[in-house]
Amino acid sequence: MKIAFIGGGNMGEAMLASVLEKGLATRGDATTVSDVSTVRRDHLHEKYDVFVTESNKEAVSGKDVVVFAVKPQNLSDVMNDLNGRLESNQLVLSIVAGVKIDTLCKGLGYHRIVRAMPNTPARVGFGMSAWTATSAVNYEQKGLARAILGAMGREIHFEDEKYLDMATAVSGSGPAYFFLLAESLADAAVQIGLPRNEAEELVSQTMIGSAYLLQKSGEKPAELRRNVTSPGGTTERAMQVFEDGGFPDLVKKAVRAAYERAKELGS
Repeated sequence: MKIAFIGGGNMGEAMLASVLEKGLATRGDATTVSDVSTVRRDHLHEKYDVFVTESNKEAVSGKDVVVFAVKPQNLSDVMNDLNGRLESNQLVLSIVAGVKIDTLCKGLGYHRIVRAMPNTPARVGFGMSAWTATSAVNYEQKGLARAILGAMGREIHFEDEKYLDMATAVSGSGPAYFFLLAESLADAAVQIGLPRNEAEELVSQTMIGSAYLLQKSGEKPAELRRNVTSPGGTTERAMQVFEDGGFPDLVKKAVRAAYERAKELGS
């Protein structure tokens, strides 16, 4: 496919690297990145051998897919640049956080739009992306969206856009919750006497292994937790502290807060 990236920041680069690695796009003029930063443009050209430009209009010309990977505060400028400039058969794939499809359609005067919410593990090929599409997006273009998002990990399609705010609160923000737990667990390990380096290695591999077990075993989290928790053992004692401290309810409150904020940003 011929693809343009409007914005070459961290997530834009993650998507670029993924589609090139998976052979969905080719290097050279078929893949273009526009970015306001000369430093970013030079970096991307040198590392990936793709065409770079500071012109959004130049970037999208003749492309099959146009990826919006800019910060929300910069989106208005992009939409002003491209309003009336998109070709009738192009697919716009937006990963701009919190920006609804209606805003994109009105700002661009265009309706072949996919809105997606990837997360940061996409940078290492283990991302989770939730996405939805307008009715103007055809079957083949939905296939392109699946392929692009799937190149970064896994993807889930939702017919109703309302679920993207919910997914944002779970998988979009979720890595931060995970990293907070890892950070706290490592700090607790050091507090009881483990050296910092060894504590962080223990935590990292334990969390990686547990996540992999969850994905591959086919068992529910509650069942896996019970398998580890022997009656009267160390894990049961720790679980009791979590329960007494209201940990499950705290997680629910945090996700609810993220969801409400996602709705606020979208409005």
